[in-house]
Amino acid sequence: MTEREKMVKGLIYDPADKELAERRQYAHKLCSRYNAAEEGDPARDDILGALLPHRNGAYLQGPVYFDYGYNTYFGKNCYANFEFTVLDCATVTLGNNVFIGCGVSLVTPVHPLLPNERAMYLNEEGVLTDKEYAKPIVISDDCWIASNVTVCGGVTVGSGSVIGAGSVVTRDVPSGVFAAGNPCKVIRKLTEADSIYSKKKQK
Repeated sequence: MTEREKMVKGLIYDPADKELAERRQYAHKLCSRYNAAEEGDPARDDILGALLPHRNGAYLQGPVYFDYGYNTYFGKNCYANFEFTVLDCATVTLGNNVFIGCGVSLVTPVHPLLPNERAMYLNEEGVLTDKEYAKPIVISDDCWIASNVTVCGGVTVGSGSVIGAGSVVTRDVPSGVFAAGNPCKVIRKLTEADSIYSKKKQK
């Protein structure tokens, strides 16, 4: 089994593996090129196509930061505002009509809690590395992830839910709720009273 296969399966892997290191460097270069390109430059689309083979037409305002790019999957009509960071060691899946606010981070990597297991070491090639594993993230259809939210590995956000600004999401969030805080917790269900056309909102 390759280190890439271990990584995607959530097993302990070596992030200094040559294949993984080369892809990260390539992805980081593409991110830098995208971030340097002016808005409206046709080259931006080509760069994202190389960085994100599963982009599905998503619009990313930029700047963006991806570790690999090939492990991130977008549904239809997705939008991400400024400073979107995705550490996609495990798969990151965004459903249809997902809105991402500025400063959002989706982070799948997990490091050991015990310091002796987290310590750097030399692998068989003599390269300094560490032990890591990763957990997938799922942002379901019709979600809005507001500004400066961090979603941790292993989390699924249910369809139609809203995550309030500044939240740190460490556990699954059910569908159709407003959740916020650090750690993020469900505040209440979303109802028709939340409509921008409700009578209360018109006062």
